[in-house]
Amino acid sequence: MRRSDRLFDIIHALRTAKKPMTAAALAERLEVTVRTIYRDIATLQARRVPIEGAAGLGYVLRRGFDLPPLMFTADEIDAIAVAMRMLHRTGDHGLQNAAESVLSKVTVALPDSLRENLAAPPFFVSRNGAPQPLIADLAEIRTAIREERKLQIAYGDEKGERTRRVIWPIAIAYYVESTLISAWCELRDDFRHFRADRIMTLHKLEEHYPVRGKVLFARWQARFGVGDNSQSGARLPASPPDRRS
Repeated sequence: MRRSDRLFDIIHALRTAKKPMTAAALAERLEVTVRTIYRDIATLQARRVPIEGAAGLGYVLRRGFDLPPLMFTADEIDAIAVAMRMLHRTGDHGLQNAAESVLSKVTVALPDSLRENLAAPPFFVSRNGAPQPLIADLAEIRTAIREERKLQIAYGDEKGERTRRVIWPIAIAYYVESTLISAWCELRDDFRHFRADRIMTLHKLEEHYPVRGKVLFARWQARFGVGDNSQSGARLPASPPDRRS
C-alpha cells in the first residue's frame, strides 16, 4: 500500500470510529507495524490534521475536520456508483470487497451535496452474473498477472476430462455467464482461455514468465482483436474451446 493511501485510510478509520483507536488497532486494520502507525500519525499531525491522543491511550479525530472535497461532476458520481456496483457481476470476491472500500472512501471525501447521490443513487444494477469459482482464487490469479508468475492448474473440460498444465496468465475476461482466464499454455505452446469455474486445482509457482507480460499481452491482443473499445472481447470465445484445449 502506498503511504498516501495509508494516511488517507488512517483519517478515514479515525473519522468513522465511535471511540479512540489505538495504534495497535490501526496497525492490525492496515496490516502494518505499530511503529509505522506512530510515524504516520506524527506526519498527519505535522500537516495540521487535528488528531488528538497518545500512545497507549488511542487517537481520535477532532470533530469538524473534513477532507478536501473531491471535484466530481454529477455524471462522474453516477459513473462511479454504477461501475462499483457492476463489479458484483464478476464473481470476483476480492474485487467486490475492493469496490465497497472505494465507495466508502469516495463517499466520506465528497461534499454533502454530492454524498447522497453516491450513497443512494437513483438507479438499480442487477447482481446477476458469473458465479464465484469454487476453487480458483481470482485475487491470486490477478496477483500472478501483476507479478508475472506462472500458475500450475488442473483443468476439467466440458466432458470432465482433466489435464494438468502450467500457464502464464495475462488477462481475465469477465462475462455474465463465466469468467475466463487468458493465458499462454505450456502444454499446448499457444494461447488458451480457461473457464475459472472449471479450474480444479491452482498453485502459484515461484517461476516467472520468460517473456515480459506486456509483450505477451500485446501478442494476445493482436491475435484476438482485443483493445478497441468498440470491439473489446469480440473474438474471445464465450467458453474455452475444449476440443482444442
